[in-house]
Amino acid sequence: MGISATLRAQRHKLLPERWRSELVALFRLAAPIVATQFAWVTMLITDTAMIGHLGPKPLAGATLSLMTFYLGYVLCFGVTMATAGLAAQAYGARKPRYVRRVIRQGLWVAITLVTPCMFVFGHVTWLLTTLGQPPELMGYAEAYMGTLMWCLLPAIAFSVLRNFVSALGRPTPAFWVMLAGVPVNALLDYGLIFGNFGLPRLELAGAGIATTTVNILMFLSLAAIAVLRRPFAKYEIFARFWRPDWAYFRQIFVIGTPIAGITLMEAGFFIAAVFVMGWLGPVAIAAHMIAIQLPHVTFMVPMGLAQAATVRVGQAAGRRDVDGAYHAGRVAFVVTFGVMMVTTVVILTIPELFASLFLDRAHADSAEVLALAVSLLFLAAFFQLADGLQAVAAGALRGLNDTAIPMVIAGVSYWGFGAGSGLWLAFGQDMGAKGIWYGFIVGLTCAAVVLVWRFAYQRRRKYLPPPVESHEQLPHSH
Repeated sequence: MGISATLRAQRHKLLPERWRSELVALFRLAAPIVATQFAWVTMLITDTAMIGHLGPKPLAGATLSLMTFYLGYVLCFGVTMATAGLAAQAYGARKPRYVRRVIRQGLWVAITLVTPCMFVFGHVTWLLTTLGQPPELMGYAEAYMGTLMWCLLPAIAFSVLRNFVSALGRPTPAFWVMLAGVPVNALLDYGLIFGNFGLPRLELAGAGIATTTVNILMFLSLAAIAVLRRPFAKYEIFARFWRPDWAYFRQIFVIGTPIAGITLMEAGFFIAAVFVMGWLGPVAIAAHMIAIQLPHVTFMVPMGLAQAATVRVGQAAGRRDVDGAYHAGRVAFVVTFGVMMVTTVVILTIPELFASLFLDRAHADSAEVLALAVSLLFLAAFFQLADGLQAVAAGALRGLNDTAIPMVIAGVSYWGFGAGSGLWLAFGQDMGAKGIWYGFIVGLTCAAVVLVWRFAYQRRRKYLPPPVESHEQLPHSH
């Protein structure tokens, strides 16, 4: 008994230091990733703001194309997110050759997925017409998509390289590259959309050219860093690029397809709400589009923490460190809880101030839109915590290659409980737009509770993915 008590006391004495160590490691990894996400959102806001100055119809047409493009982007991004966990596991196992193989095949997968997406984007007018969108917007949608579509491959390839540097615990170069892209994107938008700086006035086509150019430059910049700068250069990620490695190619699809499924279901959950708001009238859709902006921005924090959790859990799993892997997940949950509680307070404090930024009070219906937007922001405060926890839980499970069951959990939560309750409250109980947002709370809370339980269940099982060395028995190239 005395020895056991002494051991317990020693463990309790070590616990604070263990938490401090993991917190420091998590923050060092997560801070640049979160900052990168904010830089990405800044680019999107810049594009939307400048396109908006062309008029309501160009903005509406561009929005239709952007939503179509975004679904393709989410599909490709989701599948290639498997490279983050796999590369982190290889790095944790001190197998640099496997890191190279994962990233190389991640780029192969990007090319494979982008090709059919480009075909769909090339027929955007037919697609949007089939979906019953207004004919007068088709010209604008096609003009924007015609140049925007070419940024998909460099954007996904950049995300694969970002997974590479993050898996090594050094995400800062990706942040600086993305940050540099923000002013370049703004200047190119300003020049090519409106014909400034001696450039031709190309309007929507110019916006797509600007976005494509910036994504190509960002990919080339991060690729140069990966090839030339220590410690990335020693991995030689582009060496023998055209030699196949079918084992990892298949594994990226096996692990990444459910990730893409989760991402598509969540994105589709929110995108579908836009169309449902349209059934409720212009005031509802305007208030919804205003209110959703703030939670979209704050979500960048848990999104970055989720990517960091994938890497931290994956690195420990690669070392075969069961306690370290699940401790990393627990710390990520605690940090997310604290951060999202702060964002909840912020949203509850400034709803009217934030909503008023998007409205001209001189318009007759502004007061009605503002009142509804404020009430929706109040509800947003209550799904922030659940949204953050479900994102980080899914990220921690990705570090264990556990993605298939979480996809089922996400589907049932978002589209079963969330969408079902939202539609029932909106139309069956005449709650309108608020009913849809109560559906957000239900769906995200269900996902958070069950995904956190899934992580705890795997912890009780002491589950780890197969060791990196097991791939030696599979056909591959060196």
